[in-house]
Amino acid sequence: MSRFRRHFQGLYWQQLLAMVSMVLLTLFLLGASFFSLSYNYARNQERNELRDQVQMVARLAAGYLENDPAYDREDFRQLAVVAANVSDVEFLICDTGGHVLLSTDKALEGRVVTMPEEMVQTVLEEGVCARRDDLGGLYAGKRFILGVPALSSSGQSTAGMAFAVSTNASLNAMWQGFIGLFFMTAFVVLMVTFMASSVTAMRQIQPIREMVQATRQYAAGDFDIRVNDYGQVNEIGELAASFNNMAESLQQTERQRQEFIANISHELKTPMTTIAGYTDGILDGTIPPENERQYLQIISDESRRLSRMVRRMLDVSQLQVMDPLRGGGHFDICESMRRVLVSMERKITDRQLDVEADIPEESILVLGDNDMITQVIYNLLENAAKFATAGSTLYLGVSLLDGKARVTVRNVGDTIPAEELPLLFERFHKSDKSRSRDKDGVGLGLYIVKTILEQHKEKINVTSENGVTTFSFSLAAE
Repeated sequence: MSRFRRHFQGLYWQQLLAMVSMVLLTLFLLGASFFSLSYNYARNQERNELRDQVQMVARLAAGYLENDPAYDREDFRQLAVVAANVSDVEFLICDTGGHVLLSTDKALEGRVVTMPEEMVQTVLEEGVCARRDDLGGLYAGKRFILGVPALSSSGQSTAGMAFAVSTNASLNAMWQGFIGLFFMTAFVVLMVTFMASSVTAMRQIQPIREMVQATRQYAAGDFDIRVNDYGQVNEIGELAASFNNMAESLQQTERQRQEFIANISHELKTPMTTIAGYTDGILDGTIPPENERQYLQIISDESRRLSRMVRRMLDVSQLQVMDPLRGGGHFDICESMRRVLVSMERKITDRQLDVEADIPEESILVLGDNDMITQVIYNLLENAAKFATAGSTLYLGVSLLDGKARVTVRNVGDTIPAEELPLLFERFHKSDKSRSRDKDGVGLGLYIVKTILEQHKEKINVTSENGVTTFSFSLAAE
């Protein structure tokens, strides 16, 4: 039962019921308004027609009521019956006391009928009486009755009264036809509304149902599911497109996560295996005592590399939650570049490299985090020195262009293939696939560079042609 209730609480049924309810309410209001207006109009028309008919009969009944010998009473009776049949109205001819002398209603033949005293007085005093009455139970239901006085031939006195009793036959037939037509029209409108609303609601709800199914698949780890927008260009289509974009992002994130786990497993496995193997070799005597110092040095180097790798990964985790622009601080980019050159002096000297520094003497203030940008310059210069040809020249410079400070780091070495340039900033990526050339690197330096600059709303650019590799980025200058 609860499942059945939940089924009909869905968006499809809610929208469908809302549409059908609105149509029903509209039909009801329109029907009630039309019925009220047409009913009042029909009653007014009926009253006017009854007045004209009964006044005509009253004028003709003067001779009948005065017992004029020259007046043919039977002709008048026949005339009254014909008028009643034609107009669908019954006529009652009464004397001034309200006693019915002539009736066109066959159901009253042979019966003594007296009109209610109140109606008689109203006709005599006011000249007309119009009301709905059953004449004291004479009729099964109330009918509309209109009475007028019948004046004598001289017109000076009242000879009697004439009453017209509506049979409601034509009015009832009209209302029955109207009601039948109204319900038939309402049924057709409801069916058309139901089908149109059903199709519309299904078209709107189907993508949402697919999204619900897709989210369940995503929760299970399957990010290959995509939602069909059915060619809609409305909000549902935009939602489906956004949902698919989200799925693409999740799939890419999952792919990166798996690659990250695979890469970090590989990077951690190598030094740990080396450390464990050489340590066991020293402990079990496999490595001769005279070679122990050599292998202990290898263990020490691998331990430090492992420590650097873990520290770099912690740096990445911290960078991803920092907001360097929140404080809106400014610092001198030239001073930061000079400090990096001083700290890199030994490594540059060991590589037998020359340095071309194009750093202005005057300050260039830029917006950002000083420590993080210093880390960017250090990583770029360290990477350039590591892969530069011995005896070549490193270039480090900064220039102002369009309100931005543009920092450039350039070295001379092997040309990086064009297809590999976009991969340089991925985690754990190394240009040397054998991983034998860059023994000290962990493949996170350039990834940290990209992460820091993205947090500064900037991008890193790289080109490599004819052995010259150039990295450059910009910062907003004050």
